[in-house]
Amino acid sequence: MSTMLLDRMSTVLLALEGTGFAWLMTTLGAAVVFFFRKEMKESVHKSFLGFAAGVMIAASVWSLLIPAIDQAEESGGIGWMPAAGGFILGACFLLLMDKLIPHLHVGEDQAEGPRTSLHRTTLMVFAVTLHNIPEGMAMGLAFANAALEGGGAAYAAAFALAIGIGVQNFPEGAAISLPLKREGITVRKAFFCGCMSGIVEPLFGIFTVLLAAVLVPFMPWLLSFAAGAMIYVVVEELIPEAHLGEHSHAGTIGVLAGFLLMMILDVALG
Repeated sequence: MSTMLLDRMSTVLLALEGTGFAWLMTTLGAAVVFFFRKEMKESVHKSFLGFAAGVMIAASVWSLLIPAIDQAEESGGIGWMPAAGGFILGACFLLLMDKLIPHLHVGEDQAEGPRTSLHRTTLMVFAVTLHNIPEGMAMGLAFANAALEGGGAAYAAAFALAIGIGVQNFPEGAAISLPLKREGITVRKAFFCGCMSGIVEPLFGIFTVLLAAVLVPFMPWLLSFAAGAMIYVVVEELIPEAHLGEHSHAGTIGVLAGFLLMMILDVALG
């Protein structure tokens, strides 16, 4: 077995560990439905949404856009061009998915995307699953980029991203299972749906690692693509939901806390 193949398998296994941790945290968050008898307080829910937004903003900058710019400049190119181009493509990709996939955000009455006869609970799971796709891609690209750069620091930065996303996935899992329970489905089914909403992260993470091995010259574009997709989710969904109605300060504090945590993780470990 060649050294290159061994290195690729090692990267895939490390990516599986990182994305698997993120999925595990989603599952643990969804398990909250077994213990909560009442609905989550509105202020707590908004702080969780804000926290997720802060983590994703910081991860997009430190773990994706900055490495994309550095790599482009190291290869003799103009740093901002692939960063800006990939960012736009990532946002457009999520915009297209929003138009093509029917989904329903928690707390909303009107579904987005094509008309469908699917049940409300299915559409709510689709909404969370859709926003987990760029997170899986981001983690996969971080590990693929670490394999390209080599060295423990690069892998530490990839694991820092996985830890940050995993931490924000815990309240995210609860934020899907508890509303599903409120919709009238059984506790076990609510837990299962919350758990499965996060499975796209390891799936897309591993797929991205395997794909990136073929598209190494385009790594700066791929990194910024994931950043654009994540920022789209933040602007389209997380921040607006965190600041609707009352208790908007809780959402603001959540954004600041999430950003600060992800920044510290990336700088300290990476």
